[in-house]
Amino acid sequence: MKANFDSIISVNYPVLVDFHALWCGPCKTQSPILKQVAEELGERVRVIKIDVDQNQSLASKYQIQSVPTLMIFKNGQVIHKQPGVHTKAQLMSILIKNM
Repeated sequence: MKANFDSIISVNYPVLVDFHALWCGPCKTQSPILKQVAEELGERVRVIKIDVDQNQSLASKYQIQSVPTLMIFKNGQVIHKQPGVHTKAQLMSILIKNM
């Protein structure tokens, strides 16, 4: 997954990564918000979900200590990292600013 993940985040548009877990209640709240953002922004952004239980090395590399944690990458660089549920307005603001 690591090599594939590095190529995914190394693009010149924002990549929103949702570090989540299947057992996480707040993660279930975040999921439909991410779908709305992805639908509204279309090809200008990529949204991916990373299950921390299935991808422990990535979670460790990016020091994910709670779920959900959302990270936004552009050109392989972290431009946003914050744990907790984000609103659609928060995400849209960050993503549009970094397009």
